[in-house]
Amino acid sequence: MFPAKIDEQPDVYLNSIGEVFAEFGANTQDSGNISYGVTVDGYRYFVKTAGRPDDPKPFSPAEQRQEGVRRAGQLAAEIEHDTLPAYHGLIETPWGPALVFDWREGDHLGTHLDRFRALSADEITEALDQLYDLHDVLSSAGWVEGDFYDGSLLYDFDTHQLTVMDLDDYRPGAYSNDMGRMFGSTRFMAPEELTLGDVIDDRTTTFVMARTALVLLSDGTLDRPAFRGTDAQYAILEEATTTRYDSYQAFYSAWLEVS
Repeated sequence: MFPAKIDEQPDVYLNSIGEVFAEFGANTQDSGNISYGVTVDGYRYFVKTAGRPDDPKPFSPAEQRQEGVRRAGQLAAEIEHDTLPAYHGLIETPWGPALVFDWREGDHLGTHLDRFRALSADEITEALDQLYDLHDVLSSAGWVEGDFYDGSLLYDFDTHQLTVMDLDDYRPGAYSNDMGRMFGSTRFMAPEELTLGDVIDDRTTTFVMARTALVLLSDGTLDRPAFRGTDAQYAILEEATTTRYDSYQAFYSAWLEVS
């Protein structure tokens, strides 16, 4: 139902076809991207854009932001998973690409992390299982993690549904760190994401996913008394963040055996 191209600015177009009930811009994040929640014919959608091309404030130039949104559209077109909202396609706009998804209910864990961490260890593990299954699908398709942290997650506390979003910096295939300190939160990042020229691959994905468990089920450290999971789970996370697994599949297989 959405066109492949529009001549109006995204906000103007969306207001002409429905009711914009939410806007996510500089007041919620600093990427320069602008996204909208819009109701069209009684159905809710989430529309993501790279933001205004002439905005001088974002760290990344417009061309880089647009490249990331296109990459996220490529991933969404290739990958279907329960943690990902249904994808309805890309619209070319005067701001560059806009991606259309189903709207997902949930609380942003970047601001509701303490509430999430107060859940039972079993419920948190169930969410991790969803997240790890998604990354098994992504890794098997050749996608490598980038800029993943708690701000990439929504959680519906009523239905226990995890939603993963903002995968603009995931890339197909292994690649070289061309930034030095890459985008992301150091609470989650692998060492190679901080070192210019290092290889970023599915071992990076593994490290970041293990760090995610240590943030969600513990205090972000390898302190055993603080970890709320089992000894077997702890041993896997310890290996993933110290001696390292050779692949994401090796990590995920080990996790499945103890979960």
